[in-house]
Amino acid sequence: QFRHVQQLTYSLIEWRSQILSGTLPKDELAELKKKVTAKIDYGNRILGLDLVVRDDNGNILDPDETSTISLFKAHETASKRIEERIQEEKSLQQSLDLRGQPIFNSTHTYSLYVNFKNFVCNIGEDAELLMSLYDPDLSKFISENYLVRWGSNGMPKEIEKLNNLQAVFTDLSSSDLIRPRISLVCQIVRVGHMELKDGKKHTCGLRRPFGVAGGHW
Repeated sequence: QFRHVQQLTYSLIEWRSQILSGTLPKDELAELKKKVTAKIDYGNRILGLDLVVRDDNGNILDPDETSTISLFKAHETASKRIEERIQEEKSLQQSLDLRGQPIFNSTHTYSLYVNFKNFVCNIGEDAELLMSLYDPDLSKFISENYLVRWGSNGMPKEIEKLNNLQAVFTDLSSSDLIRPRISLVCQIVRVGHMELKDGKKHTCGLRRPFGVAGGHW
């Protein structure tokens, strides 16, 4: 247990240095803070300490401003998440070889490679295509957006990227792979006039939802 907590502490020290460096983009900083709070909660559980309930951003819930029912639900969610993490750690522990050395030196992360070929839709104006991973059971997106700007002429706005529109969704964990379903969702946003007519100069550049498509596995 000492070695386990030691590794947790080393991870927290490293992540703390990254946060204090001030060099991380805003989205990466928010994601790193979530990893830190998850690691702290996990360490508290294996040491038999109190469970701290937090909101979606990792902030500690104030019992004076949060209803008893909300606290109870948050406690249940946090406890379930930590138990899943403990089970994942146990699975990794069972992958030791006969010499007692880990087969893998680090926790696995996974990636999804997307190669965007073409977009066919009669919009008549420019469009923005936003592709992201979505958990339909939790009704929430689990990745950042991959943005493609598509011209009204049926070609990418950045013509040099023609036939080379590729993206990789990274840092998918084992917990992501055991989700019942994961969907790749493409949101289509029309960019242009309020109406498809000439002489609407005052409404140029409006962004409006136009359509959506997706598939899951």
